[in-house]
Amino acid sequence: MLQLGVNVPCFMLLAVLLFPRIALVLMWLFSNYLQRAFHSGLLLPVLGFLFLPLTTIVYAWELNSGMPAAGINLVWLLIAVIIDLGGLGGGAHRQSRRN
Repeated sequence: MLQLGVNVPCFMLLAVLLFPRIALVLMWLFSNYLQRAFHSGLLLPVLGFLFLPLTTIVYAWELNSGMPAAGINLVWLLIAVIIDLGGLGGGAHRQSRRN
């Protein structure tokens, strides 16, 4: 039998990893999670939405959880940056290989 309580965190993580921009919009509309992390500013969340959505989510998670950006938390942040930059640069690499 499928236990809903056990699978929900895995589903949420998968949804955030696959659709980080949608997750950011939902976080902005239905919670104050991003406002607490970015002190009610609009510029950084919008730039994060455009360029580094997963990094923005991980940074907000770290700040809202009271975790310092050091040690393993810094590793999580760097992994998010690498994933975000990999998604941006992959299209240009494939395009240059076609020519």
